[in-house]
Amino acid sequence: MTEAPSAPGAPLRNRARPTREPACYAALDLGTNNCRLLIATPQGTGFRVVEAYSRIVRLGEGLAHSGRLAEPAMERALAALKVSAEKVRRRKVVRLRAIATQACRIAENGADFIQRVTKETGLRLQIITPQEEAKLSVAGCVTLLDRSYEAALVVDVGGGSTEISWLDLKAAPEADSPPMRAWLSIPIGVVTLAERFPEGETATESWFRAMVDAVKTEIAGFRRADGLRPVFGADRAHLIGTSGAITSLAGMHLDLPRYDRNRVDGIWMTRGECDQATNRLLALKTHERAAQPCIGPDRADLVLAGAAILQAVQELWPCSRVRVADRGLREGILISLINQRGGRRRRRRGRSGRTLAASAA
Repeated sequence: MTEAPSAPGAPLRNRARPTREPACYAALDLGTNNCRLLIATPQGTGFRVVEAYSRIVRLGEGLAHSGRLAEPAMERALAALKVSAEKVRRRKVVRLRAIATQACRIAENGADFIQRVTKETGLRLQIITPQEEAKLSVAGCVTLLDRSYEAALVVDVGGGSTEISWLDLKAAPEADSPPMRAWLSIPIGVVTLAERFPEGETATESWFRAMVDAVKTEIAGFRRADGLRPVFGADRAHLIGTSGAITSLAGMHLDLPRYDRNRVDGIWMTRGECDQATNRLLALKTHERAAQPCIGPDRADLVLAGAAILQAVQELWPCSRVRVADRGLREGILISLINQRGGRRRRRRGRSGRTLAASAA
């Protein structure tokens, strides 16, 4: 369990909590592009969100060229992390898991930055592996799986990497999480792809095609999921896409006057509708994309990179239907934290039962 530090920069420590108040759990994800926090209380078999916070920080800006996290990028991330730490303190969170992903994994100064975060905010970030990142993203999207299909492909498009997970939906009862038959992490995300292929004044089809082909090159040689190809070829699989770029595509598709998570999360799009939304974006200049209510200036130069990653996956692993997820890593972390809580309670009850039985004997 965790407690807000008593002074700025002090590490989070254990804390007892009044039993009358609902316990708050928190998941914090520091990615290459975003810093995201989700605070929730357990509810039934899931949770109820009490506060959410997201800030685009572009921690990985320039990382692909320098190999290091730049000082302005670290300052942006620290500012968002300080806000997150204050929200954790104010909500009296009892358990927090804070993770960092691709940017901190590959940066020469990634570990030094993690230490700096602890010193300045009290947050203890853990750099997780790509495999754990994929598993947590899948866990966060489990409730969106359509069990009438035989397989699913979960695509988590990040800022610095993309995790792809192949799930066998027929191998487990509906109440269980389906087994991950294969997973792949490629070192391409919306930030790294956009930096590799600068847009220029006008987005062109040839420029977009070059991005798609670059992503396909990273994925095409992966063979461990080939056993599921007949299922995909027969259109008995569906795709789940989780990322800000994919939710922005969905917002464009719905012509929303402003982004609405309740309208976007869980909607189905056909492959043709994904292509139509991408083509609409290609027809816009960067400042015109920035004016779109579901994109904004922070994502205007990244959204087409996300669309290119999605299209590359769709061309290699065709699915006629895509489910859009405004959820993923943070939700997976929260589910794991709450499940751990339930497991500890069951173990405590078990120990209590054994003690009473011994006394009675």
